[in-house]
Amino acid sequence: MTTPIVIIGAGLGGLTLARVLHVHGIPATIYEAEASSGARAQGGQLDIHEHNGQLALRAAGLYDEFRAHIREGAEAQRILDTDGSVLLDHPDDGTGHRPEILRGDLRQLLIDSLPADTITWGHKLTAVRRLSDGRHELTFAPGETVVAEVLVGADGAWSRVRSLVSEAVPEYTGTAVYETYLYDVDERHAATAKAVGAGAMYALVPGRGIQAHREAGGVLHTYVMLAKPLDWFADINFSDAEAAARRVVAEFDGWAPELTALITDGETPPVLRPLHTLPLGHHWARVPGVTLIGDAAHLQPPNGEGANLAMFDGAELGKALAAHPDDVEAALTEYEQALFPRTLAENEEAARDFEIIFGANTPQSMLELFAAAG
Repeated sequence: MTTPIVIIGAGLGGLTLARVLHVHGIPATIYEAEASSGARAQGGQLDIHEHNGQLALRAAGLYDEFRAHIREGAEAQRILDTDGSVLLDHPDDGTGHRPEILRGDLRQLLIDSLPADTITWGHKLTAVRRLSDGRHELTFAPGETVVAEVLVGADGAWSRVRSLVSEAVPEYTGTAVYETYLYDVDERHAATAKAVGAGAMYALVPGRGIQAHREAGGVLHTYVMLAKPLDWFADINFSDAEAAARRVVAEFDGWAPELTALITDGETPPVLRPLHTLPLGHHWARVPGVTLIGDAAHLQPPNGEGANLAMFDGAELGKALAAHPDDVEAALTEYEQALFPRTLAENEEAARDFEIIFGANTPQSMLELFAAAG
């Protein structure tokens, strides 16, 4: 079977691409390894930025629907010392430009905006073979084989499609995230809920930190940052939640109990997320019939831009394909010529942000950043 446009991955980038193409009357097929849209939790709250994520949603014709899902007041931010004292409290006064939405809600909004047959679930890409004239033969775990006239890798950090254009492999940053949740926090974890406040909370020292984000329904989403080698984490049994929490919280000895409770009182199995990056300014020579978007193209340290960039990539690629309906190579060339300098600038900013937030001068460097921003 030959399919004109195949997108690998039903994340935010791939879905945005498919939606923008649909708006322009161009069909596409997404193949996704997960069995369904509800196969796993979709992560936490995202702030959607004016200069990329919001532009993508406008191009997709979904901006008004997006606004209906945002959580008012969620742009509040605070920085705490290790003893729980407040170093900075930046309330959400309604003048911010980065509205917050749960990743799962945003993903479902995009899924619902597509024709029902756009996404083929439960199809994990296992092999890709280059054919003639820019076409590619794709083999999926169920045994099905498809030929793509245009192939887009929206398949994340460990993209299989990437190998068609680049030999780059993600490298460990030296920092990993331990993630868990608390529920009904205002009733059951009142001191911790008060410490976190209405939005995002940061309590950081060089090499480690506790972050939390308040989500709808009295939920606190915890991200514990630890600068440790992967071998250190390999010695922890994360299937034993209590033992894992004891090992991690030991790195925060002497910190305020309302902060360490974000670790010890976690109510979901902890998830370890080692942070990886692609080389600064990752790019590739033009390869006929294939390109990348999102983390597959430019995996970088987390700074709030990843989802926004993936969506923007998808929208820009969709617009380029719509503008050159009879010349795919012109569309892909136009897209990549804009992508590569944008990627370099974003990678450099992400590296700076990561150092400000988690580097040797935190939390002072974060306080200075907020002061400079007014």
